[in-house]
Amino acid sequence: MTTTTQSEQDRVIIFDTTLRDGEQCPGATMTFEEKLNVARMLDDMGVDVIEAGYPFASDGDFEAVHEIAKRSKNSVICGLSRAAHKDIDRCAEAIKPAERGRIHTFLSTSPVHMKYKLQMEAAQVYEMVISSVTRARNHTDDVEWSAEDATRTEFDFLCRCIEAAIKAGATTINLPDTVGYAVPEEYRELFRKVRETVPNSDKARFSVHCHNDLGMAVANSMAGVAGGARQIECTINGIGERAGNAALEEVVMAMRVRQDRLPYWNRIETTMLTHASKTVSAATSFPVQYNKAIVGRNAFAHESGIHQDGMIKNAQTYEIMTPETVGVKGTSLVMGKHSGRAGLIHKMEELGYKLSRNQIEDVFVRFKALADRKKDVYDEDIEALVDEQLLHGQDQIKLMSLTVIAGTHGPQRATMKLDVDGQIRIEEAEGNGPVDAVFNCIKALVPHDAKLELYQVHAVTEGTDAQAEVSVRLSHEGRSMTARAADPDTLVASAKAYLGALNKIVAKRQRSVREDAPAVAVAG
Repeated sequence: MTTTTQSEQDRVIIFDTTLRDGEQCPGATMTFEEKLNVARMLDDMGVDVIEAGYPFASDGDFEAVHEIAKRSKNSVICGLSRAAHKDIDRCAEAIKPAERGRIHTFLSTSPVHMKYKLQMEAAQVYEMVISSVTRARNHTDDVEWSAEDATRTEFDFLCRCIEAAIKAGATTINLPDTVGYAVPEEYRELFRKVRETVPNSDKARFSVHCHNDLGMAVANSMAGVAGGARQIECTINGIGERAGNAALEEVVMAMRVRQDRLPYWNRIETTMLTHASKTVSAATSFPVQYNKAIVGRNAFAHESGIHQDGMIKNAQTYEIMTPETVGVKGTSLVMGKHSGRAGLIHKMEELGYKLSRNQIEDVFVRFKALADRKKDVYDEDIEALVDEQLLHGQDQIKLMSLTVIAGTHGPQRATMKLDVDGQIRIEEAEGNGPVDAVFNCIKALVPHDAKLELYQVHAVTEGTDAQAEVSVRLSHEGRSMTARAADPDTLVASAKAYLGALNKIVAKRQRSVREDAPAVAVAG
């Protein structure tokens, strides 16, 4: 919110491109429903501009941008477009339902891009800048133009293109560090010089868009703001092409915590940052690194005895922001095998869970078993236990037991017992590796024709005794179902995750053909 010490000229527009640049990160593709869910979350948390996608790329991208434009309540909905007129027209059609829509068109301006990517002369690029911005302005009065690879562009030519873009109707000028090449001092100076040199620079808002190839995306973004930019283009968790983009949560909290050096403000509701991080992580199946600033698992965790002593006396000794400001309940407590039922209930309440007595008992039994196998039990371990109970407690197909024989001499063999809608089934199967044997066992027990699209493993916590969290995505009849499961045994977690996705397919199949579908039939 604006205070008496904050002026509109110090406001920084937060432009989120998670759904466009973020989704271009290899493996981060989201489903239609996941995109809508992320867009709704961004809209609610106060993002000024949501770059919802690249409508010309595919019909699916167009539909997602179009639907987000319909549903947005607060944010400007932006679509990306190349300089081609057909791209711009398609983008305009996609954002048309939005109460406030923006067309973001771009063109490379650096010598290396013009020569090898565009294979065009500078004069041709200059004319295309004018043509594309003019075309976009015919559709909307909110047009952003980006000079792709601006930080490696000859300064005089960059200024000419910016002046022409503003004259043609661009209201936002973006000077992206497309390949993460710049350093902060250099990037700040670029904005200062451009704004001083371009005659009509006062008629547009300048924007930063920084990639993290040298690990300086956030620092460069803040340097650009110091140089006069008033829009930051960023993504949740910093996802994006190659090494990613500037992380939204980091630039927002940098402004919040260091007002003495960064006297700018934005409209982001910071208490939603952790929720946003988890939402995007779940949608993309990209885990957040433990030491990630602001939203990482260790951001508010303290293990050192010296640090813990300081925290007990005064939290400011080792925390420069409170966990609550970013949506975390508090500093992580380490739970172990000596913790009792009351302590576990208190911890679950801190984490936001309210369970029935039977659910608590089930989680407590599994917590004790886990604590006997692990040195430390963290908040994320407990969340994994509770989430498994909530997500899979009513599943029709449940894992009862699993034994796997593996080693250097194959084939590997798995023996599995399942509870399939109240009936106990046992099967044994071989495979090319232990995971393949486990999945073959499931197929033998519950015949189906679903295709495995994704199998991904990462540790919930550190150490050799860490719980493994496995993500599995199954494709069936044109739909993809994703499930996650955690267990100290990676193979058990793999089986649970596979069965979780299979249970979703079963539930969907039953909803659509409830009258004549067999209880657990998936195939045919």
